[in-house]
Amino acid sequence: MNNNQSAAAQAGQVKGQAEEKGSQLMDQASSAAQSAKETVQEAGAQVQQKASEAAEKVKDATGMNK
Repeated sequence: MNNNQSAAAQAGQVKGQAEEKGSQLMDQASSAAQSAKETVQEAGAQVQQKASEAAEKVKDATGMNK
């Protein structure tokens, strides 16, 4: 293998490694985004539940729940 072939092979290997690393980073970003989405959904459900409980307490306190 001459120097040009060796350099081309090495460049191809480096390109492959860079593509693999990029793919790994995209997978990590996707996982982080999914986790954040689930966390926000859980927080939203908790807020909704608390609001519903508060509304029921107001209805009880004002006699509107009869």
